[in-house]
Amino acid sequence: MRRRREREQHILDLIRAGEENVEELARRLDVSLSTVRRDLHRLSSSGAVTRTYGGAILSRPAPEATLSSREHINLQAKQAIAAAAARLVEDGDSVLLDVGSTVEALGLRLKDRRLSIVTNNLALLPVFAISDEIALTVLGGNVRSISMGTFGPLAELAVRRLTADKLFLGADGVVAGRGLCEATQEQVALKEAMVQQAASVFLLADASKLGSAHQPAWLPLNRPWTLVTDSGATEEQLQPFRELPGVTVVVASSELPARVPAGLEDALD
Repeated sequence: MRRRREREQHILDLIRAGEENVEELARRLDVSLSTVRRDLHRLSSSGAVTRTYGGAILSRPAPEATLSSREHINLQAKQAIAAAAARLVEDGDSVLLDVGSTVEALGLRLKDRRLSIVTNNLALLPVFAISDEIALTVLGGNVRSISMGTFGPLAELAVRRLTADKLFLGADGVVAGRGLCEATQEQVALKEAMVQQAASVFLLADASKLGSAHQPAWLPLNRPWTLVTDSGATEEQLQPFRELPGVTVVVASSELPARVPAGLEDALD
């Protein structure tokens, strides 16, 4: 599995460098034509490449939706994920919250908890600012209105001077063994700084984002982390994440309590 992921990443690097022909890709990788075609089929299914006659090209980035439009997409799944994530937060925790509609749903469930919260999520500020229980720190920086968050050098500098018990990330897509993707490098740069400052990392992503590679900026997740997703995710989508060392998968049900793997809650204390 790992060799396949490494090979697919190499294919993407070669295509990015201008090698688009199947025969040339097979020669450069020293594998059979059928192996390259299978790899390209998987990359095409995930949205990373677009097949052409005799080869493939990198897919164009998907248009980015505004936060307000995303809040109503897969709403039941996002609420289930938010409920599962809220169970992983203990009173007294210091929590770092990213932007995104699923993280926003989590924030609304935390507003009456006794927590220290650090965030660049502007949509949550009116909620946290009036809470008597929340000790709120806001990351300054450049406002990105489409995602209602702050980014840039000032936000990165601020987060590097803080630590957090738990980080909850959003993403436009996540691919096992490759990482998460976003529309811009400045989004990824801030997420990377957040990951470095948190003791535990959680990625909130509904089933539609698993295996999705439609954006051009990537953050590899080269440390232990937890994927929190919904029951709409198929076993085929989940298995690549379960096979990764250091990755825990939590599946939230819209009808039943989230299925948290045995020992996870104790490990987070």
